[in-house]
Amino acid sequence: MKFLDQAKIYVRSGNGGAGCVSFRREKYIEYGGPDGGDGGKGGDVIVECVDGLNTLIDYRYQQHFKAGTGIHGMGKNRTGAHGDDVVLKVPVGTQILEEDNETIIADLTEIGQKVHLLRGGNGGFGNAHFKSSTNQAPRRANPGLEGEEKWIWLRLKLIADAGLVGLPNAGKSTFLATVSAAKPKIADYPFTTLHPNLGIVQIDGNSFAMADIPGLIEGAHEGTGLGDRFLGHVERTRVLLHLVDGSGEEDPGEAYKVVRGELEAYGAGLTDKPEIVALSKCDALTEDLIAEKSASLEAACGQRPLILSSASGLNVDRALRMIVRAIDRDKEEAANQVPSPEQEGWHP
Repeated sequence: MKFLDQAKIYVRSGNGGAGCVSFRREKYIEYGGPDGGDGGKGGDVIVECVDGLNTLIDYRYQQHFKAGTGIHGMGKNRTGAHGDDVVLKVPVGTQILEEDNETIIADLTEIGQKVHLLRGGNGGFGNAHFKSSTNQAPRRANPGLEGEEKWIWLRLKLIADAGLVGLPNAGKSTFLATVSAAKPKIADYPFTTLHPNLGIVQIDGNSFAMADIPGLIEGAHEGTGLGDRFLGHVERTRVLLHLVDGSGEEDPGEAYKVVRGELEAYGAGLTDKPEIVALSKCDALTEDLIAEKSASLEAACGQRPLILSSASGLNVDRALRMIVRAIDRDKEEAANQVPSPEQEGWHP
């Protein structure tokens, strides 16, 4: 299944049905009267977060969604049926945005969440509604109200506990494939990963979700390479594992600064997240080169980097345990945060 994390769609709620002008006519009954029924309500547009989906590919092939129109009222005081609702099913982590692709309407982060995006138009009153002592034979009825319409964006941001960042070909996909059952594409050329991958990692009885995104290069925030749009998939993570290629020709310290610069340019609090820095592919280096490159990386990041090799398994479990500890600390801090009076709301 192809991964699609953004889609623009058109949605429209249903029009209300028109009221009916009708009079009761029965044999042997001297006096009749108005008996026109009301029109039915138009269908709503609802967005629902469901399990079993991990992409927005369904909205690649259909971009227009219209709810049903309410049925018109009929004689004998028969009210028209309501129009059918349109339910858009989306995966966990989907954001709904206005047409400007910036204003957030809703953020669906839990299975079962529903958002009534557009309400259907109300049905019109039939002439029976206007009957009174002074107007016993009204010959008027209301048309149904029109529905609402708009263009919206659906944007998927994967929900993961840990995220992998780094330059292209830094070993992110290899690490994910080593520690989980995920099968990302792995090759010895840059930009092997063209879309995010998600894997479930287990260590010491603990499990967490890890996201691997395409590599970042200098100028990604300006659209260079694959751009930085995929960074949205690590916005929700609690910790970042920053892999720096130790076998490459570039200086590890400079490579680290390039990625950190792109994270800072993207914003969204990515630079404030706990970060574990690792020098990857160290199975291909001598002890002297490891010491030299590790010193350069330590000077750039301000912490002692982890010497890592996904191919040989060197310090892989240690990296996972560090991630678990960082996730637990973040959860504990979030649980201990005292909400401000503005967040709690006013109470008498």
